[in-house]
Amino acid sequence: MDAKRQEDSISVAAQQVLPQQANAAGNIHGGEIMKMMDGTAGIAAMRHSHTNAVTARVDELIFKKPIKIGDYVTCTGRVVYTGRTSMEVFVTVESENLTTGERKIALTAFFTMVAVDKYGVPTAVPPVLPGEDVFSQKLYESGRKRYKENRERRDRKVEKRGDTRFYDIL
Repeated sequence: MDAKRQEDSISVAAQQVLPQQANAAGNIHGGEIMKMMDGTAGIAAMRHSHTNAVTARVDELIFKKPIKIGDYVTCTGRVVYTGRTSMEVFVTVESENLTTGERKIALTAFFTMVAVDKYGVPTAVPPVLPGEDVFSQKLYESGRKRYKENRERRDRKVEKRGDTRFYDIL
Protein backbone atom coordinates (compact mmCIF):
# COMPACT_ATOMS: atom_id res chain seq x y z
CA MET A 1 0.00 0.00 0.00
CA ASP A 2 1.47 3.34 -1.03
CA ALA A 3 1.89 6.02 1.62
CA LYS A 4 -0.16 9.20 1.33
CA ARG A 5 0.58 12.76 2.34
CA GLN A 6 -1.13 14.40 5.31
CA GLU A 7 -2.28 17.21 3.04
CA ASP A 8 -4.23 14.81 0.82
CA SER A 9 -6.65 14.04 3.66
CA ILE A 10 -7.52 17.61 4.65
CA SER A 11 -11.24 18.03 5.27
CA VAL A 12 -13.04 21.29 6.01
CA ALA A 13 -16.57 21.92 7.28
CA ALA A 14 -18.03 25.31 8.08
CA GLN A 15 -21.28 26.80 9.33
CA GLN A 16 -22.70 29.83 11.10
CA VAL A 17 -23.90 29.27 14.69
CA LEU A 18 -27.67 29.60 14.91
CA PRO A 19 -29.73 30.37 18.03
CA GLN A 20 -31.14 26.82 18.28
CA GLN A 21 -27.56 25.51 18.57
CA ALA A 22 -26.77 27.66 21.62
CA ASN A 23 -27.38 27.64 25.35
CA ALA A 24 -28.99 30.44 27.38
CA ALA A 25 -25.66 32.30 27.56
CA GLY A 26 -25.47 32.47 23.76
CA ASN A 27 -22.61 29.96 23.43
CA ILE A 28 -22.83 26.99 21.10
CA HIS A 29 -23.58 23.67 22.82
CA GLY A 30 -20.46 21.54 23.16
CA GLY A 31 -22.23 18.59 21.57
CA GLU A 32 -22.86 20.60 18.40
CA ILE A 33 -19.14 21.29 18.05
CA MET A 34 -18.18 17.70 18.90
CA LYS A 35 -20.55 16.40 16.21
CA MET A 36 -19.06 18.79 13.66
CA MET A 37 -15.53 17.76 14.65
CA ASP A 38 -16.39 14.05 14.46
CA GLY A 39 -17.86 14.47 10.98
CA THR A 40 -14.78 16.38 9.83
CA ALA A 41 -12.47 13.72 11.28
CA GLY A 42 -14.50 11.00 9.56
CA ILE A 43 -14.23 12.66 6.14
CA ALA A 44 -10.47 13.17 6.56
CA ALA A 45 -10.10 9.48 7.50
CA MET A 46 -12.21 8.37 4.54
CA ARG A 47 -10.22 10.58 2.17
CA HIS A 48 -7.05 8.87 3.41
CA SER A 49 -8.30 5.28 3.50
CA HIS A 50 -10.94 5.32 0.73
CA THR A 51 -13.19 3.26 2.97
CA ASN A 52 -15.67 3.88 5.75
CA ALA A 53 -14.23 4.99 9.09
CA VAL A 54 -15.64 4.88 12.59
CA THR A 55 -14.66 6.83 15.68
CA ALA A 56 -12.72 4.76 18.20
CA ARG A 57 -11.33 7.45 20.50
CA VAL A 58 -11.31 11.18 21.11
CA ASP A 59 -8.43 12.69 23.04
CA GLU A 60 -9.46 15.49 25.33
CA LEU A 61 -11.60 18.32 24.07
CA ILE A 62 -10.71 21.53 25.84
CA PHE A 63 -12.77 24.57 24.95
CA LYS A 64 -10.27 27.45 24.96
CA LYS A 65 -12.56 30.20 23.65
CA PRO A 66 -16.35 30.49 23.57
CA ILE A 67 -18.18 30.31 20.26
CA LYS A 68 -21.18 32.65 20.11
CA ILE A 69 -24.43 32.81 18.15
CA GLY A 70 -23.65 34.34 14.75
CA ASP A 71 -20.01 33.23 14.70
CA TYR A 72 -18.76 31.48 11.59
CA VAL A 73 -17.19 28.17 12.64
CA THR A 74 -14.64 26.29 10.55
CA CYS A 75 -13.52 22.74 11.40
CA THR A 76 -10.39 21.45 9.68
CA GLY A 77 -9.13 17.88 9.99
CA ARG A 78 -6.18 15.95 8.62
CA VAL A 79 -4.78 12.46 9.13
CA VAL A 80 -1.48 12.92 10.97
CA TYR A 81 -0.53 9.34 11.87
CA THR A 82 -1.65 5.81 11.04
CA GLY A 83 -1.47 2.39 12.60
CA ARG A 84 -2.46 -0.82 10.84
CA THR A 85 -6.19 -0.04 10.73
CA SER A 86 -6.38 3.19 12.70
CA MET A 87 -5.81 6.80 11.75
CA GLU A 88 -5.20 9.72 14.06
CA VAL A 89 -6.91 12.87 12.83
CA PHE A 90 -6.03 16.31 14.16
CA VAL A 91 -9.05 18.62 14.16
CA THR A 92 -9.01 22.36 14.79
CA VAL A 93 -12.03 24.58 15.29
CA GLU A 94 -11.72 28.24 14.41
CA SER A 95 -14.46 30.78 15.05
CA GLU A 96 -14.84 34.12 13.34
CA ASN A 97 -16.92 37.05 14.50
CA LEU A 98 -18.40 38.19 11.20
CA THR A 99 -19.00 41.73 12.49
CA THR A 100 -15.47 42.44 13.73
CA GLY A 101 -13.54 39.94 11.62
CA GLU A 102 -11.81 38.61 14.74
CA ARG A 103 -10.72 34.97 14.38
CA LYS A 104 -9.65 32.62 17.12
CA ILE A 105 -8.87 28.96 17.62
CA ALA A 106 -11.66 27.77 19.92
CA LEU A 107 -10.47 24.18 20.43
CA THR A 108 -8.49 21.28 19.01
CA ALA A 109 -8.59 17.52 19.48
CA PHE A 110 -7.18 14.25 18.18
CA PHE A 111 -9.67 11.67 16.92
CA THR A 112 -8.73 8.03 16.39
CA MET A 113 -10.69 6.65 13.48
CA VAL A 114 -10.70 3.00 12.40
CA ALA A 115 -11.13 1.98 8.76
CA VAL A 116 -13.81 -0.66 8.29
CA ASP A 117 -14.97 -2.62 5.27
CA LYS A 118 -18.59 -3.01 4.18
CA TYR A 119 -19.11 -5.65 6.90
CA GLY A 120 -17.75 -3.42 9.66
CA VAL A 121 -14.49 -5.37 9.93
CA PRO A 122 -11.34 -3.29 10.52
CA THR A 123 -9.23 -3.04 7.38
CA ALA A 124 -5.66 -1.93 6.69
CA VAL A 125 -4.94 1.70 5.83
CA PRO A 126 -2.05 3.25 3.90
CA PRO A 127 0.73 4.81 5.95
CA VAL A 128 0.79 8.59 6.14
CA LEU A 129 3.79 10.77 5.32
CA PRO A 130 4.46 13.85 7.39
CA GLY A 131 4.46 17.13 5.48
CA GLU A 132 7.64 19.04 4.86
CA ASP A 133 6.75 21.87 7.24
CA VAL A 134 7.68 21.76 10.93
CA PHE A 135 4.03 21.78 12.08
CA SER A 136 3.15 18.65 10.06
CA GLN A 137 6.27 16.88 11.29
CA LYS A 138 5.44 17.71 14.91
CA LEU A 139 1.90 16.43 14.43
CA TYR A 140 3.30 13.19 12.97
CA GLU A 141 5.79 12.70 15.81
CA SER A 142 3.24 13.48 18.52
CA GLY A 143 0.82 11.08 16.79
CA ARG A 144 3.40 8.31 16.81
CA LYS A 145 4.01 8.91 20.51
CA ARG A 146 0.28 8.87 21.36
CA TYR A 147 -0.25 5.76 19.24
CA LYS A 148 2.47 3.91 21.14
CA GLU A 149 1.17 5.12 24.53
CA ASN A 150 -2.41 4.16 23.69
CA ARG A 151 -1.35 0.69 22.55
CA GLU A 152 0.66 0.16 25.74
CA ARG A 153 -2.27 1.37 27.87
CA ARG A 154 -4.65 -0.90 25.99
CA ASP A 155 -2.31 -3.89 26.37
CA ARG A 156 -2.08 -3.29 30.14
CA LYS A 157 -5.88 -3.26 30.35
CA VAL A 158 -6.09 -6.49 28.36
CA GLU A 159 -3.57 -8.16 30.67
CA LYS A 160 -5.44 -6.98 33.74
CA ARG A 161 -8.89 -7.96 32.46
CA GLY A 162 -7.91 -10.93 30.35
CA ASP A 163 -10.52 -9.79 27.86
CA THR A 164 -9.60 -8.54 24.39
CA ARG A 165 -12.94 -8.22 22.62
CA PHE A 166 -13.22 -4.45 23.19
CA TYR A 167 -9.66 -3.75 22.07
CA ASP A 168 -9.35 -5.82 18.91
CA ILE A 169 -10.20 -3.03 16.49
CA LEU A 170 -7.08 -0.90 16.89
